[in-house]
Amino acid sequence: MKSTSSRDVKPLGRLLRGLLKVLVSILFLLFLAILVTGVSPIYDFRAPAPFAGDDIYNPYRDLDTAYCWKRASLHTHTRVKGPFPPNESEAWPQEVYDAYRKLGYDIVTFSNHNEITAHPFDSTLQVNVYEQGYSPFKFHKLVFGSDRVKHWDPLLPLLASQKQFELDRLAEGADIIQINHPYRTVGMSEDHMAKLSGYELTELDTHIGTENEYWDWALSAGHYSYGVANDDLHHPQNHWQIGIRCNFLCTPSGRYEDILANLRNGCFYSMRVPNYGDGDWEVKYAKNRELPFIEDIGLNRDTVYMKLSAPADSIRVNGQDHRTLALVEKTDSIGYVFRGEDHFARLTAFFPDGAVIYTNPFARYDASVQASPFSDEPQHINWLLTVLYNLLVLGLVIATLGLWWKYLKK
Repeated sequence: MKSTSSRDVKPLGRLLRGLLKVLVSILFLLFLAILVTGVSPIYDFRAPAPFAGDDIYNPYRDLDTAYCWKRASLHTHTRVKGPFPPNESEAWPQEVYDAYRKLGYDIVTFSNHNEITAHPFDSTLQVNVYEQGYSPFKFHKLVFGSDRVKHWDPLLPLLASQKQFELDRLAEGADIIQINHPYRTVGMSEDHMAKLSGYELTELDTHIGTENEYWDWALSAGHYSYGVANDDLHHPQNHWQIGIRCNFLCTPSGRYEDILANLRNGCFYSMRVPNYGDGDWEVKYAKNRELPFIEDIGLNRDTVYMKLSAPADSIRVNGQDHRTLALVEKTDSIGYVFRGEDHFARLTAFFPDGAVIYTNPFARYDASVQASPFSDEPQHINWLLTVLYNLLVLGLVIATLGLWWKYLKK
């Protein structure tokens, strides 16, 4: 009886040891993947330098009311073909497009993870854009205008240098880079936002607040970008996830060349939209076609002005270090005079029902030496630290392989 029990236990023990080896091997492989994808230059980041100059950059200088405004979703996921449906969503591109059209959207781009998705019915409206990033830390980027996907991605981008390397790499062969949801990117600190450059768009508006302080961290350090707000939609059937973030572009059409020109010149604004109807789709459809909007916005000498289609509860002007520069209440308009100590100013309008409008920032610059506050100056690589850091990574890879080999031979 005892020997029979021993014979039964031995195969079970071998099976458990085999499963343990598989599990440990997976952990070794995961650690190796983290190390290998962590290879990066190490940068000497430029010191923060607030916007300066005698001129004020006006992102709405090309405002043409004949083309305004077209409602757009720039960060949208769909079902894609492949071995693991439904992938990004249960809904195919045509279904997602139709859902947005019912809410009054004019432009929908499909930004699936690491895949360029074809427009469902009109190739003239094709926008080559994809969301890049595999990291569980959610350091994700939208890449506009690339004809192929770049898959390399640091799995654990703990260092600002790793993030900068990604932005630099992705910018090669792309038209525009957008930093996605920095408010829920693990490790996207104030220090990192003050260092990173090489992107044109910052995704705004958290699910819990309207402050966008991370945008101001970058702007205060002299890193200019426009602000966009998107649903980051995965489930169009959920009324609380669709039609709650959007952008209004001043563009003649939804063709890529027009969208690109608009995203480059900044003549657009972004918006938070309440979940009207709370499940009553007919109410949601109707209210989404009655949103307040910007009637006029621009710069008159040193005065930033904005006129809204309906009175707001308040209009706030934010500036350097996220300070409130001005606040007016119960009005449909504002005029803010740039002071000598102001480096930038952006406007936020809060409406009684919870809708919020965010404008792009007006900023100081020197028009005699640059066309805008954007800087194309690359960050400087510290080659000594780069060599030492990557030698350290190589050493850890070799040590990990050695430990794994010893473990497997036991």
